Amino acid sequence: MAITSVDLNADLGEGIGDDAAMVALVTSANVACGFHAGTPSLLRRTCAEAVAAGVRIGAQVSYPDRDGFGRRFMEIEPDDLVADVLFQIGALSEIARSVGGTVDYVKPHGALYNAIVGHRDQARAVVSAVAQAGLPLMNLPGSVALEFAVAAGVPILTEAFADRAYTPQGTLVPRTTPGAVLTDTSAIAERVVRLVTTGEVTAIDGTDVAVHADSVCLHGDTPGAVEHARAVRAALEAAGIDVRAR
Repeated sequence: MAITSVDLNADLGEGIGDDAAMVALVTSANVACGFHAGTPSLLRRTCAEAVAAGVRIGAQVSYPDRDGFGRRFMEIEPDDLVADVLFQIGALSEIARSVGGTVDYVKPHGALYNAIVGHRDQARAVVSAVAQAGLPLMNLPGSVALEFAVAAGVPILTEAFADRAYTPQGTLVPRTTPGAVLTDTSAIAERVVRLVTTGEVTAIDGTDVAVHADSVCLHGDTPGAVEHARAVRAALEAAGIDVRAR
């Protein structure tokens, strides 16, 4: 089936990068919830900017790991993880409501995002919290979290990454590995157009991997993030792809 539209998302409210410029280029904003980054006033300002731009707001929930920016795996009891995720969704929902917005989906951040691709106990905990909040869950195609979400009747959003390298198994190459983060603007734009139109991306070993994406992530802290986002959006539109929240 021909792809006619795709969502572009970015991680915002983290106190790094140019949020104001990014929010003008994306269609969904994954707003930090304070556990890995962000302050209440920053999150409120970010939500207000998203509302003004007509950009969908998502809760970017994380491990309680501000020192590690949420990029360190943590062993957490499932009940505690459910409570942590619900707390973050609730806090951001009230902040968004205060500026005329709503939280419309949940996307875990960093190590938690990667963990629930295969960690069954943590995946169940995150899905339980998201189900109780009544929101869709965004995660990597083929993850156990999305498998559990479908079984629980939770709407899902599949995601691909514009600026991250893939393994041959379709997972993300760890950031500690050379080449894990892509920085060439034109290569990133070409890669995203191919990914969206063909459903394939070239893995770090040169093989092609099938990737279905409702949304494509552009990291706001990647060097040249705004230029990447601008080039990706222009390339998609030139290819006849409507850039909008799905």
